[in-house]
Amino acid sequence: MPATVAAFQVRGRFLTALAIRIDTEAAGEAFYAQLDDQLRRTPQFFAGAPVVIDLINAPGFSEPSRMRELVENLRARELRVFGVQSARGIDAAALQELGLISVLTGRDAPLPREGVPARATTAAATAAAPAVAAPPPVQNKVIRSPVRSGQMIVADQGDLTVIGSVASGAELVASGNIHVYGPLRGRAMAGCHGDESAHIFCQSLDAELVAIAGLYRTSETLEDAARQRCTHIYLEDEKLRMEVIA
Repeated sequence: MPATVAAFQVRGRFLTALAIRIDTEAAGEAFYAQLDDQLRRTPQFFAGAPVVIDLINAPGFSEPSRMRELVENLRARELRVFGVQSARGIDAAALQELGLISVLTGRDAPLPREGVPARATTAAATAAAPAVAAPPPVQNKVIRSPVRSGQMIVADQGDLTVIGSVASGAELVASGNIHVYGPLRGRAMAGCHGDESAHIFCQSLDAELVAIAGLYRTSETLEDAARQRCTHIYLEDEKLRMEVIA
């Protein structure tokens, strides 16, 4: 018999998504005016990005009609809404009707490993308990060239070091620290699996976005004293701190 060639592979894939946390129970004119203003100021930040709605502070939107109105208004603004988190009590069928899935928060969601189901049943988890897999080995990554716009560099199990510049529109993602020996103009997301002890170092801070363990700042909210300076970024008391180091 001829050898069978697999037509596809099922693989885990790391993706980043924006979470819009709703902090009001009334999405009226003021809410959408504020959102529109944000979209005007940072169009590249949202362009084509997958978006999750976080209802941790607005449980009332779990009511299907309110959820539908919210989703329709967000999609009318070309936001790629695909999921919702902290939507307690909402029916799975209602989510499906809206083209949504329920997702865990970024810090809680496990990253599936190849060959291992993303979630196990309780029985399966119990049976597998004695054979808990060892953490994957650290695999630091070093890039010895500039990172161009549109490139995405991921260090899934370690630090990421770039010896060169990171252009606007480029994206760096690391489970550990990020080091940039050059201007950082794109996006840098350290501690992507929830490691709050991760750090970002760059020779010249001019980033579109910096994030550690899901907490981020965009270019508009960078500290002025740190702009275009050699900067150390870290997380303290659930806030991003920026320390000029040279």
